[in-house]
Amino acid sequence: MASASRPSLQNPLQQNRPTGSFSQPGILVALAEPPMRYVDGAMMDYFLIEAVNTLRESSQVAIARSKRIEREMVEAGLLPLVSSFTRPDVTSPKSSPRESSTNLNSTTRTGAGGKATGSPVDEEEEALRVRLEAIGLHVGSNFTERLCADRGLFTETLDAIKFICKDLWTSFWNKQVDNLRTNHRGVYVLQDNSFHTISRLSSWHGRAEALKRAKTYTAMPAGIIKGALTRLGYQTVTVTPEINNLPQCTFQVKIPRSS
Repeated sequence: MASASRPSLQNPLQQNRPTGSFSQPGILVALAEPPMRYVDGAMMDYFLIEAVNTLRESSQVAIARSKRIEREMVEAGLLPLVSSFTRPDVTSPKSSPRESSTNLNSTTRTGAGGKATGSPVDEEEEALRVRLEAIGLHVGSNFTERLCADRGLFTETLDAIKFICKDLWTSFWNKQVDNLRTNHRGVYVLQDNSFHTISRLSSWHGRAEALKRAKTYTAMPAGIIKGALTRLGYQTVTVTPEINNLPQCTFQVKIPRSS
């Protein structure tokens, strides 16, 4: 009888541990199929920020090198002296694009009468935009090839645009286009009311600076759309992003009727 009242020497944690815990269906399913580890959703935003900064610096270096080579060729007499090396005249009126002419590597544009109308900042931003769009062109082209691996060719242009608005948009930006308009003459307007690429973009310099930066960040998506349509067989495509109010973004796609 004395042995029956003897206190237990077992660990209290072991006494409270439930028995048969691995027999629960939820735990067995988790062990058989462990949950997927997703990449941080903000990673692509951080990557794009760093990519833009890196390409901007690279463009500045490339432009400076090109100008130095051109200046050396002018000094050596291999190229004629043009007005692109003259100091810009800030008091001169802006000329129309039809009246202006520019050297590919010049810092300023010369308008009517040889007066400069451009700025180095505009040239650097244009070089950055070209590089971002080129990257998007390759990404959109290759990714579209994977998405269309088991599909047939689109017989109608509108079907290809719908593919961009649904499948491609969902794959890149986790949603479909909010609005699609067309004049049925080769012009399509794709509107995203909350475009993911610029949804978190802002600037302490004000709204104008934020819109300017947003236009830079839409160069790569424009290249993605153009690359996708190029891979679908539309070679002469023009994609123009337009931003009037953040985070809304509109892409105007022009496809010639002959395409």
